[in-house]
Amino acid sequence: MINEKTVSDAIEYRRSVRVFSDQDLDSEIVKKSLYNASLAPNSSNLQLWEFVHVNDHKVLKKLSKACFNQNAAKTAKQLVVIVVRKDLWKKRANWNIEMISNQSKNNQISDKRLKQAKAYYKKVIPTLYTDFFGILGMLKSLIFQTIGLFRPTMRQVTSSDLRVVAHKSAGLAAQNFMISMAAIGYDTCPMEGSDTLKVKNILNLPSGSEINMVIGCGIRTNEGIYGDQLRVPFNEVYTYI
Repeated sequence: MINEKTVSDAIEYRRSVRVFSDQDLDSEIVKKSLYNASLAPNSSNLQLWEFVHVNDHKVLKKLSKACFNQNAAKTAKQLVVIVVRKDLWKKRANWNIEMISNQSKNNQISDKRLKQAKAYYKKVIPTLYTDFFGILGMLKSLIFQTIGLFRPTMRQVTSSDLRVVAHKSAGLAAQNFMISMAAIGYDTCPMEGSDTLKVKNILNLPSGSEINMVIGCGIRTNEGIYGDQLRVPFNEVYTYI
């Protein structure tokens, strides 16, 4: 039985560990932390992410090379790849409609809520996510910026804007994962430095996918922590209004 840390203790314990020990990890525990990642808040509940959990030695070696043989990748006992799937927006929108419709049948939500949800996923989401070589995105941006002259409106409507939205959601999931790992005494290191095309090819990911980050997983060593955690003074980043 693992004694899990409190959320605050887990956040304080979490560090980006650059060198891991030879101690193995329990894959089922890592999988449970990835399940916790899937519970992260995300834009419109589209959940435009996938998590690839790598424990195969040959694949680990290939991914390490694609991550420029960083110590955090080279010494990791397992790797987790956070994948953005913006291309699945239509599938996930339809899934939401189906799930909310089932809730309505079971009297879990009102007819009004069902009507609003269907309108959102059938009209608003396609309006935002449908594009054609960036042309529709630019046209939408012009329309929404004009509307914004007269009232508050959504301004991030281009394909690039929504790509950022999808990556932000994936980042929230990654944080859930790393805090969950820290809570049970496992360590991680998020890595943005990688040849993302090679990572996609190694994992046979579809062309529409994007790599958000690769996370090294293991048990920390003393040399894996590069000194005390450095943060700018809190009052420089905190504003109370």
